[in-house]
Amino acid sequence: MVLGFFFIVVGLPVILGIGADMFRRWLKHKEKMAEALNNQTAEKAAQYAAHTERLEQRVRVLERIATDKGADLADEIERLRDDRPVN
Repeated sequence: MVLGFFFIVVGLPVILGIGADMFRRWLKHKEKMAEALNNQTAEKAAQYAAHTERLEQRVRVLERIATDKGADLADEIERLRDDRPVN
């Protein structure tokens, strides 16, 4: 009987307090991991957007070249090759 009372009065609050602290730490860790993942995802989205913009610009140039009827087509193609950024 005394052992049961001791467990209820002392043991249970200690166990619950330790458990609650462990849960708070785990939750804080999960929040940090989610924040890191969000930052990484946003950075990749920005990289994809920049890459898509570069591809769209190249397609516009190719469309213009394909529909151009001018005699200086070869000169314009060579000029575009010279302007291409080196990666």
